[in-house]
Amino acid sequence: MARFNQFVPQGVIPAVLLPFHDDLSIDEPSFRSHLRDVAAVEGLSAITVNAHSTEVASCTAEEQSRVMEIAADEVGDRLPLIHGIWADGSLEAARIARRAQAGGASALLVFPPAPFTLGQSAEMALAHFKTIASASDLPLIVFQYPLATGQGYPQATLDRLFNEVPTIRAIKDWTPNVPQHEAQIRSLRSRSRPVNVLTTNSAWLLSSLVLGCDGLLSGSGSVIADLQARLFRAVTANDLAEARRLNDRIHPMASVFYADPFVDMHNRMKEALVLLGRLPRAVVRPPLVKIGQPEIARIREALVAAGLLDASGKRREAA
Repeated sequence: MARFNQFVPQGVIPAVLLPFHDDLSIDEPSFRSHLRDVAAVEGLSAITVNAHSTEVASCTAEEQSRVMEIAADEVGDRLPLIHGIWADGSLEAARIARRAQAGGASALLVFPPAPFTLGQSAEMALAHFKTIASASDLPLIVFQYPLATGQGYPQATLDRLFNEVPTIRAIKDWTPNVPQHEAQIRSLRSRSRPVNVLTTNSAWLLSSLVLGCDGLLSGSGSVIADLQARLFRAVTANDLAEARRLNDRIHPMASVFYADPFVDMHNRMKEALVLLGRLPRAVVRPPLVKIGQPEIARIREALVAAGLLDASGKRREAA
């Protein structure tokens, strides 16, 4: 696979899904096909694996390594690969970072440790990131959760992270409060060493992008990467009319993907790919469960409204 040296996380970065067989084992042929489908989209900057979208919380360390190996084999010569670091402990996070770099990753997406839901300090966050940075020199992406979850980092903590961990190059911003999201974007872009902002507010993507984000990192890119790439180009070109047209097509999908319960978002995306003929089945691992037929019907309606299916259920070419 190709090595993408000096990779800077920016632009349009889909987070792919992980198909399973009915026995809950990884469906490697379908995963390879899915990777090729997504990577064929024009205008992508990278692809993310071992994140929420691949149900990383339900995957063993060996399975995560296999996911990375398959991704590197299928698309690693065309696009940089971002590897998620999902671990409750910093030592395990460092082990994952070493494996990811050895496997060909170009950057690491660092999820906040679950214990931070019980409280955190800046020193704890710094210790976590410094432990990871000591194990890998790859660019790091901070996954900024909403502050209300307990896993989001207060601004003072972020400032220390950016000042003291030089390999942090970007933030995947899940800040749901618009004024706070905008303030964060302005703050990070004005630093002497700017930190790129990748929005993950895919439920209101146009609104987020026009605030000045440097890109997006989104699980819904597993289904609508082309629309997201075209939207990002339109926003970058200040073509508001085209951006609004594309957003009108994205909106039906965002409405069904990010409905309550929010945790089913990638479950719904799998169902969308089944309806589009791009996955053979939409199996998820417990504690997730298959969604019901009424919700699948709403996803089909959204695909039709987005212009991805015709009224008969046949896949349409992008327009």
